Amino acid sequence: MTTDRPEQMTDLRRVYLDGAETPTRVTRLRLQKGGREAILKLEGVNDRNAAEELRGAIVQIRANQLPPPEEGSYFYFQIIGLQAEDEAGNPLGEVTEIIEAGEVDVYVVTAPDGSQQLFPALHDVVLEIDPPARRMVVRPLIYADDGAE
Repeated sequence: MTTDRPEQMTDLRRVYLDGAETPTRVTRLRLQKGGREAILKLEGVNDRNAAEELRGAIVQIRANQLPPPEEGSYFYFQIIGLQAEDEAGNPLGEVTEIIEAGEVDVYVVTAPDGSQQLFPALHDVVLEIDPPARRMVVRPLIYADDGAE
């Protein structure tokens, strides 16, 4: 399992593998690679072959198992699905993807007609994120046409 903050997962007791409805019990968790990766020992996975079969599996946990994010930060699942609007309240579409682009994430907003706009996660572009209201307020970037060809 790879995460940005595996040290905060040391109390993890149950995980959901590949969207399963029933959790799998974690019997041991070990951090490695400088604390950047967590190795899980799962109940019922007792040999190397069984573990290899799980390679690449998506490991999920319940939201209430997550440590709270830092102030002003959000988990991706809190942002994906938000309805984006501009400062005047005009709907722009739904946040459908987050692109990790170096130091600044980029939010992909898909309009009902399928067109997409990209918004860098900068304070002067993303003005408000309100997960309980399922809303994000953005200031679209305006590009000036200098007439150069």
